[in-house]
Amino acid sequence: MVKEQFLRIERFIGSEALERLEKKTVAVAGVGAVGGFAAEALVRSGIGRIKILDFDTISETNINRQIIATHKTVGRLKTEVMEERLKDINPDLIVEAYPVFLSEENHHLLFDGADLVLDCIDSLNPKVNLLADAFKNNVPIISSMGAALRRNPSLIRFSDIMDTWGCPLAKQVRSGLRRRGVERGIECVFSPEKVDFTYIDPEDDDKAERMIDRGRKRVVLGSLPTVTAIFGQMIAHLALQRLLGDEMFDGKEEWNPNLKKR
Repeated sequence: MVKEQFLRIERFIGSEALERLEKKTVAVAGVGAVGGFAAEALVRSGIGRIKILDFDTISETNINRQIIATHKTVGRLKTEVMEERLKDINPDLIVEAYPVFLSEENHHLLFDGADLVLDCIDSLNPKVNLLADAFKNNVPIISSMGAALRRNPSLIRFSDIMDTWGCPLAKQVRSGLRRRGVERGIECVFSPEKVDFTYIDPEDDDKAERMIDRGRKRVVLGSLPTVTAIFGQMIAHLALQRLLGDEMFDGKEEWNPNLKKR
């Protein structure tokens, strides 16, 4: 019997596909502005097991765009709050939470047993290392490129990472992957929207926020909750396509036996 909460999912994709989702495991690296929305969308869609990895705690500056960030959750581990939220959505969900900084030594926490990995981190070197390692170990992975400073959500799209353009982060990631012998084969969500990276001195408190990222100061880029959320939702949607098959998302009716012909 289909749970009441998944009835509309079952009516759309069919009972067999819903059962397949319940048996799938998705790993999400980074549950911030993009990853938080992606993880929640997948759990609301019926994923049965999820891994979440994020070393960070929630800060007040996260409240503008992160689904788990509220004044009540400031200071708490993101993985802890995310796990609670996801279990509130589906009490039967199996959650593995890892409050650690992503490194090459712990990629296995994401890879082991996962049907798909979602890369939602914004640190360049850990991102490139994760993508290259997944590629070389034949672990299916989808990556998010830069969502900050974007204003036009209609430009957000899917692509092989080697086909991206206009995104400074994607350019750096492409270069890093090629140096590691990786070419085509990694899908991503990106926006080619031209952004203004006018330099702001991170030491100038009047012009920039400052934060400490594992001992390093960096400028905090502006972002809109509408755009970062859409990045997360699009990654989740692409994940469903990969887990269930493209034929369920191509506009045809034949794939769902529960749909009646008009």
